[in-house]
Amino acid sequence: MSAQVIALITVLVLAAGGGMGSVAMAAGAGSAGGLCASPQTVHGFATCADIPAAEREGAVIIYSPDVEQGTAKTLEAFHALFPKIGTNYVRLQTGALYAKIQAERQARTYVADVLNLSDIGLVFDFEKRNGYQRYVSPQMAAYKPEYKSQPEGNWTWGSVNIGGIAYNPKFLSGDQAPKRWEDLLDPKWAGVVSVKTTNSGLQHFVWYMLTKELGADYWQKFAQQKPHAFDSYVQQFDLLVNGQDKVAESAQYSGYLEYKERGAPLEFVLPARGVPAGPEIWGVITNAPHPNAARLFLDWFLSPVGQKPFLQALHMHSPRTDVAPPPGGAALSSFRLLLPSDWQDFLASRTAFNRQWDAMTGRR
Repeated sequence: MSAQVIALITVLVLAAGGGMGSVAMAAGAGSAGGLCASPQTVHGFATCADIPAAEREGAVIIYSPDVEQGTAKTLEAFHALFPKIGTNYVRLQTGALYAKIQAERQARTYVADVLNLSDIGLVFDFEKRNGYQRYVSPQMAAYKPEYKSQPEGNWTWGSVNIGGIAYNPKFLSGDQAPKRWEDLLDPKWAGVVSVKTTNSGLQHFVWYMLTKELGADYWQKFAQQKPHAFDSYVQQFDLLVNGQDKVAESAQYSGYLEYKERGAPLEFVLPARGVPAGPEIWGVITNAPHPNAARLFLDWFLSPVGQKPFLQALHMHSPRTDVAPPPGGAALSSFRLLLPSDWQDFLASRTAFNRQWDAMTGRR
């Protein structure tokens, strides 16, 4: 398999908006409902993709904010089943990734086949711009309606990301560690707590849901802690491991599981009030250079066959109820998830979030 990271410097232009776009049905998608009449089963999953055409295309390119190692392992699992299809990926933080693909499309340069975004505001904006190619995968029947675009077939939740609190028990005993979100306001955490930047889709979910749960003044008080802001959970957890920070707010549960698997001294707190959660969203792109391979990859990825190596590699939770939790992780049903009840209100909050968060973290 060929899997490499394409490093790019791009101007970050965030554009988030509501609305549901509609795109012409993908060629070969079949019936009026968008699903082919007779899906075929290959390697244990059902697909409507033209496999010989996908193999002739010979490649599939994924744009994703996920860490390189996990994405590479996921693509290795796909390539092992379809060795005639080479795999490649671009990894950037969600905001930068979206700016990149928008710049490419404006230049009529089409590189990506499948797009993964962790910011649902950008997903809606991309859909409004007719960025998604409508393809109703036979796997979508296993996903709840609220986990799919309307109309179905533009995008689907591929995983669920959970945010909580993490600390290192080598430097902080369990009785000293925060148990509630409100505990992070204690002055003893000033200068030793980390967060994610506004590039993080999960951080927006944490900000929004805790504003709903605890009130807007919660973040005004939290700003007094002068938190360190990072683009990646890797930076957050590395600072916990070496003792430079004591606590990570909006700590990513999947990152915690990954570090624990490697033997890192970390503990994760799930406040009783609940944990904010958000999706990673996947879809095939219009003008994809390898459309048949893209559909085949999406069918595989959304199936239990594809979800299993993805979850093992990246330690996230599947939206499917027939897929086990990631290694070492609790079942998704055991969490009290805090999710927006009004997506339009959530999307409209992006400007306020950016303004407050960038001011708090010194990014503007």
